[in-house]
Amino acid sequence: MNALKINQPDMHAKLPQPPGRIESIDVLRGIVMVIMALDHVRDYIHIDANIADPLNVTTTTPILYFTRWITHFCAPVFVFLSGVSIYLQSLRKTKKELSLFLFKRGAWLILVEFFIISLAWTFNPYYNIIPLQVIWAIGISMVLLGLVIQLPFKLILALGLLIVFGHNLLDVAEAAPGFKPGFWWDLLHSGRFTPYAFGKQHYVLIVYPFLAWTGVMMLGYCTGMLFTPAYSAGQRKKILHYMGISLLGIFILLRYFNLYGNPSGWAVQKNAVLSFLSFLNVHKYPPSLLYLCVTIGIALLFLPLLERIQNGFTRRISVFGRTAFFYYILHIYLVHAIATIAFFMRGEHTVQEAILSMQNLPFLFVIPGEGYSLGIAYLVWIAVILILYPLCKWYDRYKRNHKEKTWLSYL
Repeated sequence: MNALKINQPDMHAKLPQPPGRIESIDVLRGIVMVIMALDHVRDYIHIDANIADPLNVTTTTPILYFTRWITHFCAPVFVFLSGVSIYLQSLRKTKKELSLFLFKRGAWLILVEFFIISLAWTFNPYYNIIPLQVIWAIGISMVLLGLVIQLPFKLILALGLLIVFGHNLLDVAEAAPGFKPGFWWDLLHSGRFTPYAFGKQHYVLIVYPFLAWTGVMMLGYCTGMLFTPAYSAGQRKKILHYMGISLLGIFILLRYFNLYGNPSGWAVQKNAVLSFLSFLNVHKYPPSLLYLCVTIGIALLFLPLLERIQNGFTRRISVFGRTAFFYYILHIYLVHAIATIAFFMRGEHTVQEAILSMQNLPFLFVIPGEGYSLGIAYLVWIAVILILYPLCKWYDRYKRNHKEKTWLSYL
């Protein structure tokens, strides 16, 4: 991260604005959005999804393990790139304008998580369970960043580094005998799918505690300056490579010696393959330092590579990157709808049974231990992407043809 000091521009200086959207960012965002759908299809379709941990090295298979593990990239890359995009917006807005935008956009995302996305996950119109997931984390992080951007650039960078590299120190407090995390602790750091009642038979389920994700967004914001005209493509490539290799080096060193940065260590297994899987198995809930190092480190190595690749694949995949929020909402409703159709096609269940099944899962029309093979899950995933592509392409075209509509900036 020290490389960020090279040619650091004055935050108050007038910089030339970048020529439109940066394709490599949209391509990388699009890739992780497509991969994300695979995990959610697996959640709803795969027969073992809700009864076994695909990352448990004693019970998993390599293909199932990596089907889950590859999706680890989605949330950290998406949050990090959100920070990058916010920095690029700062070139077109005053700090006051950007702060106000982040407050409103963040509050809007939190409301969307509560009322639109939670319904997509559960199909429960009574909102008995509201999961606080990645959109909530992005929303609250935007609100906090709206305050933080008033600070000097170097202080924002220092805060981001302190949070990302230091938040696992809170694990020490959690490990103390008799420690009992409460609502605010879980919301800040722990999460771990803890349900909290907020009314009669109504619960909020904390999946994404916000502290670490806010730090990731801050570091993404600080990295955004590399994508301004103040840096050449060569300089940007060099710095991003340095950052990516450094993060992977930190991951390997700390993980190998089980020193710090993950609540649980890895262990030698009965063969080299399973030992390697144990080594890679880092915590996402909450996101550990090592989880963030390996995912963001690899992403930073890919970003300059994607700047040089322009072909049919990148043009198509960037559509998902430019319409990420629109795609995110649609894909959850679509995947859950497919699972619901499969539920009734099996001809064994009623709606009442689906409601009773919520004792095991917060999702209607999903029964633990029922579903299809991993191969079928992959086919459904491909079908979901093919269905959503023309819709996202239409929406992308609509956004570009109606730039005067400010409300589109919130979608």
